[in-house]
Amino acid sequence: MNDTTDVNDTAKSVAVDDNKGSANKANETNVANEEHEPLSSTGIRQMSNVLYWRFFVNLVLMVLDGTMLVIANLIMFNVDPLAYLPYGDNFCTQLMAGFLFVLLGAVYVGCLHSAGIYHRHVMGDGFQVNYKIIEGVVKLVIIQCAVNYIFKYPLPAHILFEAAALTLVFTMIERIIARVVITRRRKTGKYSYATIVMGSPKCIERTLHRLHKRSQLNYRTVGVCPIGVDPKTKKIVSVPIPDDVNIDEHLTVLPYSTTIGETAVQAGVQTILICDVIRRDSVEFNVLSLAVESLDVEIALAAGAADMGAHRMYFRNIQGMPVLTMHLPQYGYATRLIKRVFDIVCSLLLIILSSPITIITAIAIKLDDHGPVFYTQKRIGLRGKPFRMIKFRSMVTNADELKAKLAAENGQSDRFIFKMKKDPRITKVGHVIRKWSIDELPQFFNVLKGDMSLVGPRPPLPEEYARYNRLYATRMFVKPGITGPWQVSGRSDLTAEESEQLDVSYVQDWSITGDITILFKTVQVVLTHKGAY
Repeated sequence: MNDTTDVNDTAKSVAVDDNKGSANKANETNVANEEHEPLSSTGIRQMSNVLYWRFFVNLVLMVLDGTMLVIANLIMFNVDPLAYLPYGDNFCTQLMAGFLFVLLGAVYVGCLHSAGIYHRHVMGDGFQVNYKIIEGVVKLVIIQCAVNYIFKYPLPAHILFEAAALTLVFTMIERIIARVVITRRRKTGKYSYATIVMGSPKCIERTLHRLHKRSQLNYRTVGVCPIGVDPKTKKIVSVPIPDDVNIDEHLTVLPYSTTIGETAVQAGVQTILICDVIRRDSVEFNVLSLAVESLDVEIALAAGAADMGAHRMYFRNIQGMPVLTMHLPQYGYATRLIKRVFDIVCSLLLIILSSPITIITAIAIKLDDHGPVFYTQKRIGLRGKPFRMIKFRSMVTNADELKAKLAAENGQSDRFIFKMKKDPRITKVGHVIRKWSIDELPQFFNVLKGDMSLVGPRPPLPEEYARYNRLYATRMFVKPGITGPWQVSGRSDLTAEESEQLDVSYVQDWSITGDITILFKTVQVVLTHKGAY
């Protein structure tokens, strides 16, 4: 294939076996694509955008991050200049202090870089960025303490930590503003990677929908490659797009072949995203990944819930017998002990801090309909063990009897988590406390008792647990939580499939730092009421 070949012309060469209707469908798609700008031209422009945001955007972010540290230290300098100038307050020492601030800013940028904040998959995220900022500030403080000790620089500890705290706050604010700018620009095609989505037509449709909803992802779809498995040869082949599959006609339809990598390079595409059909442990995937990655094109997999483990793998050769062992480090005794201590300390603290709200809520519920203040319900906990979960009552007293009827009327009989907007069972006070998640406050006592954790999948009802398939049942291998992955990722607005995948992936990937991130996200979700009903 020569360099002047247009991708649309390549798409026309899709080989369709004996199905004339399929051939007509493919031809119609390509004719529609001819009316729009060729993918190759889009790719050239996109490549320029990539070079721009990869270098200049990161350069701007580095300068801004370093400036936040300088500003924080200047504020502390004005508060206590002698803390920074132990050897006299004159022009030379002030100039030296300014130089040290700039040098410290560069060190701070280096710490953030080591934390991975400048990676292209991170810069548009929210709380993942904040977590990495915290990691960078901690590294900076450690370096500062070491340097101060080695060179006998008498900077008071309270000044050092206060400057670090200000740096953390300023950097977070700066990054929130940067994220708004980045996500808005991505909607116009900037700061994103031109991507070809490959898979079955149905999966391509779902993936395109998800990419459109996830503004923090930097995949900009410019083409699709519908594929399937030939029932006779069992090989991966191109397939037509059925009429019932809704894929944007502006996207170029590409054929599947061994030269897909070359096509991507010529079109300026940076990523090929595989959503299904091709298994990562197959020969087909190995051949495709080598053909693509050898051309410096990224290959990405839209992993399913069953393919999201974070096992550490160890290869050993025992007397000539190769053995590959797997281990999930987060399930070690020490890590679980830390999580339990974290739950106890935080739940006690939150029970004390929320006591005024708890008292007011209890009085409001009692005055509303004179019913019971609390509502207890049998839920399933760790490894299928039942327990009684306590909440503030937000529904009418016969809410459980009405649930089956409402679920059938709203087409949610087969969904594990029943949620509906304008639920008639919710009381007046219930609407308020559910909006602000106040009804969940009594569950801190469940956490203190050990039935629940602060973070984890929501505890299911017995009838929901009985319907779990083998994969989804793995969510019961950890304690259920007050908040969890689906609550901070859309809550009730998520589809059943998305909710299930989030829960299963949490069990496979959970960590203490991940739990802390989810807790911070929960605060944002509660304040914005996203998906709450």
